[in-house]
Amino acid sequence: MFRFPPAVPRAAGVQWSPAIPVFMCSMLLAALFAATRAAHGSPFGVDDGVHGWVLEHRPRWAVAAAVAVTVTGSGVPAYLLAAFAGALAFRTDRWRGALGGALALVSVQLPRIALASWLARPRPPADDWAWTANGYAMPSGHTTTSAAVAALLTAGVYRTVRGRARTPLLIAPALWAATVGLSRVYLGMHWPTDVLAGWLLASAWAGLLVMSPILLRRRKTGAVPSNESEGT
Repeated sequence: MFRFPPAVPRAAGVQWSPAIPVFMCSMLLAALFAATRAAHGSPFGVDDGVHGWVLEHRPRWAVAAAVAVTVTGSGVPAYLLAAFAGALAFRTDRWRGALGGALALVSVQLPRIALASWLARPRPPADDWAWTANGYAMPSGHTTTSAAVAALLTAGVYRTVRGRARTPLLIAPALWAATVGLSRVYLGMHWPTDVLAGWLLASAWAGLLVMSPILLRRRKTGAVPSNESEGT
């Protein structure tokens, strides 16, 4: 598991925890699942609207570009990127970091597969696909995977890169993951809400990844750090 750097010092009296975005993403994801379940997997109005627009705006060059992006968001490319992110974060033990990155990506796949099987939402009609796909629709596998890899890459860059290159390198993984998610809709293989579910799931997972070392440190110390205690 990645050991993230210490949090930025907080202003006096200000309390913030990654538990807040984890809770919010989890609640939104639960609401989306509940609504989808109640609709028996049928697409929502926004799904039909966006899907219909996509089918009318798919020139060959744009489809080729979307395919080139979408294939990087799963399978071997995604695991190689996750391993690279781990090696980047663990500068003193590259092999251990690479293994940790790959295992971290596995840890988000297990709940994704379980949730997708439980929800069993059908994909859009196969005649509308511009590429190959398999499995259930929600949450989108490529979207969840690429967003999780982006979180790992961001953590690796945050730990190791300094100087002018740092900001664009912190932004690039998120842009890539967003493009992968959008490509799934553009290629007609997912409803927009499938992609939204993937982003929410990956965000909650990333928040838990950040929280885990914090909770472990607090459990080991068994007390609030001295600079947070009353009277300091």
